[in-house]
Amino acid sequence: MSKAGESMERLLEVMRRLRAPDGCPWDREQTHESLKSDLIEEAYEVIDAIEGGNVSHLEEELGDLLLQVVFHSQISRENGSFEFSDVAEGIIQKLERRHPHVFGEVDVSGTGEVLQNWDAIKKAEKAEAGKPASIVSGIPKHLPALQKAHQIQKRAARAGFDWKHIDDVFAKLHEEIDELKEAINRNHEPDIRAELGDLLFSVVNVSRFLGHNPEELLNHNVKKFVRRFQRVEELVHASGRDFKAYSLDELDAFWDQAKQEERGLF
Repeated sequence: MSKAGESMERLLEVMRRLRAPDGCPWDREQTHESLKSDLIEEAYEVIDAIEGGNVSHLEEELGDLLLQVVFHSQISRENGSFEFSDVAEGIIQKLERRHPHVFGEVDVSGTGEVLQNWDAIKKAEKAEAGKPASIVSGIPKHLPALQKAHQIQKRAARAGFDWKHIDDVFAKLHEEIDELKEAINRNHEPDIRAELGDLLFSVVNVSRFLGHNPEELLNHNVKKFVRRFQRVEELVHASGRDFKAYSLDELDAFWDQAKQEERGLF
């Protein structure tokens, strides 16, 4: 057995021991439902590790995420539904089936054709299983809204439902802005909410059309805002005055200073 296989077997055995009658009380109490938030948290911690560029941290967080897979698999094993080997075999078969250009005789010209084939194979699989064959179905309902919109738009675009030029995308964006302004002028709250949603969806479309992930972009800008705002707080504190004693123009001057400091211009 390979080193990876030995390590995996040992991990599975550790998990079985923790869930045994004489194992850990906390681990024995857990269910699929109780572990949902832990699974989400571990996935985001992996992302933090990737963005932090710390390889050892990434290694640790990937281990924590793998533990979640093993944990859920062990619970299902005890319930008599499936176990880890079924999970592994299932993803192996799916990868081989959806990569006929690697494991079969299909030729592809590039990534675009790979993704088109992937969607076509998924659609055929759902049809065989008697499930809806919609291109935009199957996206996790708990996915963050920006990411969900991005994924839906990507799938629709791969099916040919997409603008041809960036100017068309911006025209739609300006159309949504105008419709929001009209709803605000009418002071009709249901329309305002609807048009705001349309505007957000169009902004996601601009990001997607330009090849960017809106979730990543917004997270980056949130971090930037927090960093600069905290610098404004430092400057206010150093002045000895209360934050609310400053006018917006004065605070904006501190904001400009924070921006210039980041760029090495101050």
